[in-house]
Amino acid sequence: MKQLVAQPLTAQAFAPYGTVLAAPAGQGRLINGGNAERFDLVDDLQLGAEGGRPQLALFRAQARRFPHAVTEMERHALGSQSFVPLGERRFVIVVAPAGAAPAAEALAAFVTDGRQGVTLAPGTWHHALLAVDAGDFVVAERAGAVVDCDTCELVTAATVEYRA
Repeated sequence: MKQLVAQPLTAQAFAPYGTVLAAPAGQGRLINGGNAERFDLVDDLQLGAEGGRPQLALFRAQARRFPHAVTEMERHALGSQSFVPLGERRFVIVVAPAGAAPAAEALAAFVTDGRQGVTLAPGTWHHALLAVDAGDFVVAERAGAVVDCDTCELVTAATVEYRA
């Protein structure tokens, strides 16, 4: 059985799977008469394939127990999917590159610092939301007449843990 230890989420390490969403350092673009700064995080969420449209959802997640068995992965081939915690909520994201159904050896795991979110690139394999801290997450994803969720069972299961 493959054992994964979730690594701290960084933009560089996560780049093969998507984009890390976090408040950037430095100044943003002043808006609203100088009362706010704007930081554009992702300029193309890729949600329009095959007649798709953007959908914003709220996931109310229960905290998971770790180590956690990873036996199934999913992907959204027609659009990206973003997870953003409301408040400080850590979560573990288990991913594998886009392409054929992954083997356990291809999995990578990351843990957020509680203020980070992610946008998964279209086709990236991932495990369902693994909340470390219970609470609400905003999810932006593609909605449309064509269902965009493929799942696969792992031939060899894996476990994921994180270290606080």
